[in-house]
Amino acid sequence: MMKMRMTIVGSGHGVPEANRKCSCIMIEEGENLYFIDMGTSAMNALRDRGRSVESVRGIFITHMHGDHTDGLVEFIDLITWYFTDADPVVVLPDLRARDVLNDWLEVTQNGSSREIRYRRTQAGVVYDDHVLKVTAIPTQHCEGSHAYLLETENARVLCTGDLKDPSVDFPFVKGRLDCLICECAHFPATSYLPAFEKTDVDWICFTHYSPKRMQSLYEVRQKLVESGKTVTIATDNLELDIQHSPGHTLS
Repeated sequence: MMKMRMTIVGSGHGVPEANRKCSCIMIEEGENLYFIDMGTSAMNALRDRGRSVESVRGIFITHMHGDHTDGLVEFIDLITWYFTDADPVVVLPDLRARDVLNDWLEVTQNGSSREIRYRRTQAGVVYDDHVLKVTAIPTQHCEGSHAYLLETENARVLCTGDLKDPSVDFPFVKGRLDCLICECAHFPATSYLPAFEKTDVDWICFTHYSPKRMQSLYEVRQKLVESGKTVTIATDNLELDIQHSPGHTLS
């Protein structure tokens, strides 16, 4: 069976650290590439891995904070004048960013007037190219913040994005998940435990965590492993190969 590959390009929290970049996840499904957030240089990640920039089909921003968007400026700049065959859909919580990016391109005098396919994030299906379907779920971290449910023939993954607190805005979805990717920068990992009990998933990956949350991450990992779940604490460049888990029934 084929697998979805997710690479945690950046696993850090709001400020870059040694060996930990800001939030960025690359998704590979066959020859197609997608990104959840670009808090660091997605372009460097592609070039370092020999991946085609033109293979990027979609970019999905969870919210507009800089540690999730700063790399988007570089990416848009380069596809407007150099990688001009790249034509991704860029899903943004706030379309005012489109004007900011256009102004930046004008200031930097790159001489391009090409149109980028921007789309505003809203609750429900925001993207479906018959390879990957992406459903946005509103959260309360900040204005316009969303989680994303990713569905392919091979895997079903939920990325929470940043949350206010799992007790008030955990993005519950119906059905079984093959992997749950959670942030842990804004509250202790133990805050997730009640939500995990209500979620049908055996593999949980923590990313976007701050050093002060490490003790709670270890505590939660121990509890979840004892209950038979797999727990991964992400580091930069970690590759996750995800496929439908045993007993998963396709909808």
